[in-house]
Amino acid sequence: MLSLRKVIAVSSSLILATSLSSPTFAQQDDSSRSSSSSQSQDNGTVEGTVVASSRTSFVVRTDDNQFHVFTFDRDTNKPGTLAVGSQVKVDSDQGDDTGARHATNVTVTQQAGTSSSGTATSPNRNAAPIPPQVRNVENDIKHEARRWRLGARAGIALDPELVMFGVHSQMGPVFSRNVYFRPNAEFAWGEITDMVALNLEAVYRFQHARRGSWSPYLGGGPALNFIHQSFKTQASEERDISFGNFDYETGFNILMGFENRKGTFFEVKTSLYSQPAPVLRLILGKNF
Repeated sequence: MLSLRKVIAVSSSLILATSLSSPTFAQQDDSSRSSSSSQSQDNGTVEGTVVASSRTSFVVRTDDNQFHVFTFDRDTNKPGTLAVGSQVKVDSDQGDDTGARHATNVTVTQQAGTSSSGTATSPNRNAAPIPPQVRNVENDIKHEARRWRLGARAGIALDPELVMFGVHSQMGPVFSRNVYFRPNAEFAWGEITDMVALNLEAVYRFQHARRGSWSPYLGGGPALNFIHQSFKTQASEERDISFGNFDYETGFNILMGFENRKGTFFEVKTSLYSQPAPVLRLILGKNF
């Protein structure tokens, strides 16, 4: 049994390593391509006017009416607030399939509503409006960056065979902008085995390895498993044989999966040191 668990864990690691080593690619429509074309120039430096700003992102319009979406976090060197209309210079590092990039340094070259000489200015009425595609990217970033989210999950387990569903909470990022704490409770039933599992798991999301709108993640954490086993003999005998009440087993879960920007995820998980907990679980879930 333990050797099978090791094979599954090693196989999962190899699959993840293969997916991360392949070249990154993304598909963009014409609007997204034009809005991100100049970001690859000048080593990720963009200068322009802030036209939208939120708690986790902002949009810059350049002089040639191209729009660039940036995300920021506690590692970003930036002013306390980014007022709409301010002229800024933005240095960024990594981007994703939507064209959004992570800002590393934001410098305000001119405050909103003033000229370089310090006099008040009026808005540029000839400036292009923010395209719907850019607004959609902003909304996706806001949804993905929520620090606390509830979710649901369902799936099957093998060895023993179980049908399961559960609920979870996602909190973060913590410690790093890619680390999330995801405690969850799973309830499972089978022909012989019933299980209630409380899993104190955390996941690390590989944002730089995003495939389209999906990003891979790897995680693990302690598992508190409550397991009951029983079975019935032939109907004519009507004997219910039970192995006792729920037994408590402490284990450790190792998992890997892929999560969509909208919150849907697919996950493969194995449990160590907690026999007869399932060796393999296939889970489909959603973060709301």
